[in-house]
Amino acid sequence: MSEIIDQAMRLFAERGYDGTTLQDIADAVGLSRPNLYNYVKSKEELLVAMVEATTQSVANSLREVRQRTDLDSAEKLHALVRTLVLSRAEQPAQFRTLDRSDQALPPEIANNHLEGRRTVLREVTTVIEEGITGGRFRPVDVRITALSIIGMCNWVAWWFHPSPSHPADPVAEQIADNAVAMVAREPGRIPDAPTPLGAVALIQQDLDFLTRLLSAEGS
Repeated sequence: MSEIIDQAMRLFAERGYDGTTLQDIADAVGLSRPNLYNYVKSKEELLVAMVEATTQSVANSLREVRQRTDLDSAEKLHALVRTLVLSRAEQPAQFRTLDRSDQALPPEIANNHLEGRRTVLREVTTVIEEGITGGRFRPVDVRITALSIIGMCNWVAWWFHPSPSHPADPVAEQIADNAVAMVAREPGRIPDAPTPLGAVALIQQDLDFLTRLLSAEGS
């Protein structure tokens, strides 16, 4: 079954979902079409497996990270991005196939795929919002930032080619660091407490600095 899925993904990526038949898949695996039916009855079954692996499973993993109470917002975002990058690096053909075949997916499968993508976006936006509210992240546009980070992760499926000398883990670590750097406040600009008084303390720092500048210009 694993070989059937691998060959189906390869053919879907090369020919598109509509351009691939079950006979094509049977030929690629070396089975007759009747024997193939012992494992899979339709192309839709293969797509369901791909959607579960590339979107729904990843979405569930991100939800688990977001719900962790032992991580702050920056650590959660780092873990979310690592998880997403490793998934794209380990299953690039599945992701590319779904990305290319998005408009051709049967309605039910397309809806599941869309819901998985929405869940991924929701988990990332939630963590960014938490970070902004807690004073760890700058007040950025949450949706644009989340989409930018997700796009950075998804693109790995197109350009990264793992090998023994070029493993996925350091790549995931670097991209996760980049994502946190996109939103993190400077160390001296993190409030002592995520409260209005904490924000006032930061404003007071700016006022004190402005007062020094004005005093220097007047002397």
